[in-house]
Amino acid sequence: MRGKPDKLRVGIVGCGRIAQTYLEALGTMPEFELVAVADERKDVAKSVATQYGCADLGDYRALVDDELVDSAIICTPPSTHAEIAGAFLDNGVHVLCEKPLTISLPDARTLVDKASKTGLTLMMASKFRYVDDVIKAKGILDSGILGDVILFENVFCAKVNMQNRWNSLREIGGGGVLIDNGTHSVDIARYLLGPIVKVQAEVGRRTQALAVEDTCRMYFRTDTRVMGAIDLSWSIHKERDSYIDVFGSNGVLSIGWKGSRYRQSEKLDWVEFGGGYSKISAFVNQLRNFAGTIRREEAPLITPEDGLESVRVIEAAYRSMDMDKWLPVKDGSEHAVSP
Repeated sequence: MRGKPDKLRVGIVGCGRIAQTYLEALGTMPEFELVAVADERKDVAKSVATQYGCADLGDYRALVDDELVDSAIICTPPSTHAEIAGAFLDNGVHVLCEKPLTISLPDARTLVDKASKTGLTLMMASKFRYVDDVIKAKGILDSGILGDVILFENVFCAKVNMQNRWNSLREIGGGGVLIDNGTHSVDIARYLLGPIVKVQAEVGRRTQALAVEDTCRMYFRTDTRVMGAIDLSWSIHKERDSYIDVFGSNGVLSIGWKGSRYRQSEKLDWVEFGGGYSKISAFVNQLRNFAGTIRREEAPLITPEDGLESVRVIEAAYRSMDMDKWLPVKDGSEHAVSP
């Protein structure tokens, strides 16, 4: 391993909104040494580097060519993920890549294959897997005290003006709200329930005059026949305390922004658990697991195959949207997402 044996030298590529949370999290973690940030907007990179006391680079290739880092965090728009992550993996650098892993299923397969052949760690960032309430919820569901899981509901609906954001540009983001927020939804569902085998997505009324969907609903079925419904929107806000609700044959569980709870059917009282959603805590937990995986001290909570499958499910959802019907997730095809 390059660098100090007690620290992982890390570089951040892309200094936008999401990078700020990584920078805040890294500042609390002795596992990492922030070596450099890279952004094609040189003034932005310089400003961030000055604040955090590291080098500033205009091109991520300098991190690779000069062997500056052991690990890289990719915070650039999705259309760049395949190229940048591939370059790091080709040069012996472990990668934590923001979601979605890629906007092309073949590109995702290529990255997973590279990581497998080299033995390097490749993770798609999936912050909700690292939320304490979500982890506890999985334990409760797996224990069977709520019976057989029958129905799953997820809502990520918040009113956000997307007119001037790259997330709403198909060529950069790969689609609209489905690939942007829906990648989180799909990964939470797969984490809690297992493989998704069938999907159908429906486009809602577009109110922001975007070229991509700003509201949609996705239905799915798992390999154990759990039914799921996911509501996604940039144009409406649903006033809900919970963002995940799971209904079992012997009770219900809700994962909320401020706290979570479950209730068994034969009991009157709810059992409270967890402390709610903390973005910075989730990022710290994610980075700690990234470091532990690199050092072979622990297993990854999200595997390269999990990242690949999230791309596969979203792609199938877009195809179902185009064809207006239910589609199997695995149909033998691996082609680019076509929203």
